[in-house]
Amino acid sequence: MKKILGIDYGKMITGLSISDISQVFSFGLKSIPTKKLMDFLDIFIVTEQIEKIVIGLPKTLKNKNFLIEKYIQKFIFKFHRKYPKILIDRLDERFTSKIAFYTMIELGIKKKEKKNILNKISATLILQSYLSKKKKN
Repeated sequence: MKKILGIDYGKMITGLSISDISQVFSFGLKSIPTKKLMDFLDIFIVTEQIEKIVIGLPKTLKNKNFLIEKYIQKFIFKFHRKYPKILIDRLDERFTSKIAFYTMIELGIKKKEKKNILNKISATLILQSYLSKKKKN
């Protein structure tokens, strides 16, 4: 099996996570400036065997898309043109940032470090949720 990449896309910072080869567990990878995302992926996709990416779908409580979705759609279009063989799935990411934030508080992570870790934890939660749902089906 190949790996799955999880993405918590942000306008400024994007969090990344990756599955294990058996696609059971999600591990935080890193948070990077969004403007450097494609450059990072160009190298990462080649070095890792990625068969799919899972990108968070930002929804409001009223099931409407957040404004960031238009930027995510642009990214997906650009990514799909460059890597047409890599599948793209979406997963509702409601509450992942809140869960990630409270997790950091419980772990005692200092305020200065939270900024760099929040997106990575959110990406890990998105991918782990996806893997758990996939396993049930």
